[in-house]
Parts: sequence; structure tokens; C-alpha cells
Amino acid sequence: MRSSLFVFFLVLFINPVWAQKINVDSLTQVALSRAGSARSSSTINRDSLFRLLPSTKSPAGRIKIIYDILYNYGSLNPNQSLIYHKKILSFAQNTHDHVCEAVITAELGFLIVQGGDYVEGNKTIFKALKMAEETGNSEAIGIVYNNLGVCGTNISLNKIYFQKGLWFSDAGQDYVFACYDLGGLSYTYSRLHQPDSAKFFMLKAYDLAVRKKIDQLMPSLLVGIADFVKDKGRRLQIYQQALNMPATRNNAEIMGGLLCYLSYFYFKEEKRDSALYYAKRAYENSRDQFYIHRIDAVDLLSKIYRKLNSDSALKYTLQYNVIKDSTLNFKKIEQSQSLAFANQQRQQTLEQEKAAYKNNLRFYMLLCVIMFLLVIAFIFWRNNKQNKLAKAQIQHTLDELKLTQQQLIQSEKMASLGELTAGIAHEIQNPLNFVNNFAEVNIELLDEMETELKSGDKEEALAIASDVKQNLEKIRHHGQRADGIVKGMLQHSRASSNTKEPTDVNKLADEYLRLAYHGLRAKDKNFNAELETNFDPKLQPVNLVPQDIGRVLLNLFTNAFYATEQRKKLAAGNYSPVVKVSTAKIGDNLEIKVRDNGNGIPEDIRDKIMQPFFTTKPTGEGTGLGLSMSYDIVVKGHGGSIQIESNENEYTEFIILIPI
Repeated sequence: MRSSLFVFFLVLFINPVWAQKINVDSLTQVALSRAGSARSSSTINRDSLFRLLPSTKSPAGRIKIIYDILYNYGSLNPNQSLIYHKKILSFAQNTHDHVCEAVITAELGFLIVQGGDYVEGNKTIFKALKMAEETGNSEAIGIVYNNLGVCGTNISLNKIYFQKGLWFSDAGQDYVFACYDLGGLSYTYSRLHQPDSAKFFMLKAYDLAVRKKIDQLMPSLLVGIADFVKDKGRRLQIYQQALNMPATRNNAEIMGGLLCYLSYFYFKEEKRDSALYYAKRAYENSRDQFYIHRIDAVDLLSKIYRKLNSDSALKYTLQYNVIKDSTLNFKKIEQSQSLAFANQQRQQTLEQEKAAYKNNLRFYMLLCVIMFLLVIAFIFWRNNKQNKLAKAQIQHTLDELKLTQQQLIQSEKMASLGELTAGIAHEIQNPLNFVNNFAEVNIELLDEMETELKSGDKEEALAIASDVKQNLEKIRHHGQRADGIVKGMLQHSRASSNTKEPTDVNKLADEYLRLAYHGLRAKDKNFNAELETNFDPKLQPVNLVPQDIGRVLLNLFTNAFYATEQRKKLAAGNYSPVVKVSTAKIGDNLEIKVRDNGNGIPEDIRDKIMQPFFTTKPTGEGTGLGLSMSYDIVVKGHGGSIQIESNENEYTEFIILIPI
């Protein structure tokens, strides 16, 4: 039973004296409920309302009907409430109405929490949150977050849930739940001992209820505001104003709560006649209602008559004990029903998981059988075809298969899938971890910035925005690192046209030498190197794939410049970077030499530098794919060879030989 007295309950917590005097347990049951009369004052039969669900097209309309069914006047007992919850859930699942399914699942989680199982109840509400987020419906998401705020046990998290609920409720134009979220924030700040913030959100909730004409919330919110008024006369005027509102007169629950509130106010002021008057009115008002306010009215009458030394005190004390016992029995029924439903939900989940496992097992078994049959069929087909061919045709086929195999090896370039997988995981994991971590930090910072903006602390919000900007720069940097790795992998595995053509190697080498040098100069204006070329003027055009050989030269030049740059950083003296390139015809081979006077290659790693993903550069500066790709192009693509000569801290020379 959720009524608009949710906010009224928050007032009780803000005023600890009142909470000690009035039966808090009975009011807690009202407090944790919110929706009902604030949504509608309709008296239509619940089954008639249920029949309206399929014909209501808008999600907002169906959500309104759900709350009309469940909480209209709060007259459902626990057993009836659970029946209608299940009935609505079944309707939502059968019609694939995921918005309504998310809302009713959240409310079921609330019932489970009421039954005493906080873990299973909150688990159910988080399940509802996932459903709601998948629908993208702001109203449903706001309702689920409100449930999390009401049912949560961590006050800091509850504040976040109410804030998120408020944002989504505003976006979905669900101003009733927006008021509940503002009331929840008021209660939260009161528990955090921040009365100014608590008052701010209570006033904001009342202002929203007035602007949106949510009449059924106004009395309770008005009482909440009165609690912040120190003048007792002014506070009493506000109570009377709330009591005379049409919404109070038309709703027995709200009327009962306010009458009890006024009776206790006069009782505290020792105005016993007025206290007795309002207590009797509360008692009469609660005759046809559930025990929510009757037990408070009877308790007040008992205390007032004791003060008056009246024999009626015994009568109402006995009646209070009877009602209290009935309430405890009612709560036990509610708890047992909720816990039984939670257990039923767990069993259904287990059954669904078992069924899914069996279905997956059957699918994979069937897939294996089909694959086996396909392999057998292919073998029979292949054998039958081969048996019909002559020996010459078989030999010709074998030759074609060998040629195809060589082309596949050249195109793939990465025959070892295990090494490729390990290299990719190792190289790309670091930048992705940075991106994910800074993204999570930014989410938290944006939540804090939103809070600061709402509280008006612009300076702190700007400071947080600066932190977010710095984090985004880091995300961009590490994203570019990951992008460079992926591009290197794609370039390494990309197949060329394999079309060889007569190529002026001298011109090709000179072009890529300048390209590599100016590319490095663009990154570092302070870098300078001496370029020496010794091209064979008699060298005729050579038949090769120019794009691939150009890629090889670019990798070698880039590495040469990098090596000289690193040595210059460590050199003490007049060190001058020099990169040399030469071409010549040696017998039937084209020879290309690339030499630098950098820091050289240690002997113990020379055998490794052609392996994929092996690099001597710091993390983030190299992918280890350049030399591996160059080796594949020269050796596998052109039938040539690459030799390495080097002395540490003296020079490195790569010698490429390609058959002409």
C-alpha cells in the first residue's frame, strides 16, 4: 500500500521527538509507499482497470493504470497485493511490454524488502533497472531508481539513487515521482544532519506539486514544510491549512495522518481538549481503514485519558494492544507472502538457466553432428572427383594447390594464430585499460559536477570540469595509441595487389627517405640528421611491387632516424646523426643498404627483431610490426633476403637482396 504519505513519513524522521511519541512502525508502512492516490482518485473496480491495460497505447498511460490497480486508497491486503502484482507481471511478460515489466518488477522488489529479505529485494530491483534501461523509457527508469532509494540501506547511495530518479522522472515528465524523489532527498539530507538542504528539497517538492497541480501530495508536503517553521502559531496555521485542503478531505489516509499529527501537537502543548478532539476525529476517520492510523489514534486517546485520569484510558489501552497484535499478524502474513514470492522467483531463474543450458547443449551437439557429416561428405566428394581424374590432371591440381598455398601464406602473413592472439592482447590491453579507467572516473566526476551545479557551487563545478577535460585528453591519447596498434596490424595483414612492375628503385628510395625524414621533423622540429645517398646511376628499372618495397624502405628509414635520435639524447660530445642509403646491382640481385650511426642492435636480440610485436621502443611508441612486415614482403613476396650488421653504439646496417 503506497500512498502520498511517503513525504509525510519523511517529516516524522526530520522531527525526532514526534517519531519517538507516535507509533513509527505503523507509519513506516505508509511511508515506504508512495503512489496510489497521488496518481488517481478513481474508484473504478480493479479488474475493470486491468482490462484497460491492453487497449492503452502509451507506456505512461499503462503505468498510471498499474498504480491505480495496486494502490488506489491502499485497501489491498498483502495477499491481494501480491496476487495483483503477479497478474500485472504475467500480462507484461505475455504481451512483451518491457516498460510495464520493469515497473512491476521494481514494485515486487519493494514487496520483498518489506517482507524482510533486503538482499533478494534489492537484487530484484536492480534486475528491473536493467530492463528499464534497455527500454530507454525515462519514466520507468525514474521509478526504479526511486525504489532503490527507498529500499537501500546505504544513505550515500540512496542520495545518488534519488538524484538519478529525479533526473529521469523530469525527463519522462513524471512529476509525481519527481516529488517523491525530492522528498527522498529531503529525508536523506536530514539523516546527514544537513537541515538547510533538507528544507530546500522539501520546499522544492511542494513548489513542483503546486505548479503541476498534484493536489494529493500538497497536504503532506505542507506538513513537511511546517516542521522547518520555528513559530508554533505559524506552524499550527500550516497544519490547519493542510487539513482543510480538498485532497485531505477526499482521502481518508491523508486525513488520518494529519489528525494524528494535530492531536499530538496539542498534546505536547498540554492543550488536552484540543488533543482529545483531534484524536477522536482520527479514530472515527480510521474505522473503515486498515490499521495504519487507527493504532496511532487509539494510542493517543489512551495517553490523553491517562493524563485526564479517566477510566477510558484502560479501554483504549486494551484496544491498542488488540490492534497492535492484529498488525503484527498482518505483517507476518505480508512477510511470508513476500519471502515465498522471492523463493519462487529464485526457482524460476534456476529453471530458466537449466533450460537454457540444455538448449545450448542440444544446439552444439547438433552443430557438431552437422559439421562431422559435412566433413565426411566433402571427403567422399573429393575422393570421388580425384578418382575420375587422370594422373596428369592430378599432378596439375597438386601444382595449383602448392601455388595457392604460397599465395595464402603471403596474404595472411601471420600463420601462427597463437602468437598473433598473444601479441594483440599484450599490445592493445594497456591503452584500453587507461581508456576504461579514465572513463569510469569521468562518470563519477560528472555526477559530482551535477551535484555541485544543483547546489550552486559554480567554482567547484568548474574545477571538476577541468579534471574531466584532462581525463578526456588522456582518453584521447591512449585511444590514439590503440588506433596506431590496430592500423599497424591491418597494414601488416593487408594483402597487396601482388602486381610487379618495372620500378625505378633509386627514385623510390629517395622519395621514401625524404618522406620519413620530414615526417619525423614534423613531430620534432629540433631533430636534424645528415642524409647520404649513393645510388647506382646505371641501375635499370627492377620488376617488383613498388607499394610493398616502399613500405619496407619507410620502416627501415623510420627506425634509422629513431636510433640516431636516441643516441643523440645520450651522447656527450659532438655527435651528428647520419643516415645512408645506397643501391647497386650485385650479380643477378638488386642490393639496397640502409645504414645509420645510431645506438646499434645488441647481439642477443638480433634474432628476435623480425618477430611480430617484438620492439625495443618504449611502450606506446612502437607496435613491433614494421620489421616483421618488411621481412614478409622481401622474403615471401619477392624471394629475397634481409641481412643485419650492427655494432652497439656505432652503427646498424640492413642489407636487402632481391632477385632481378
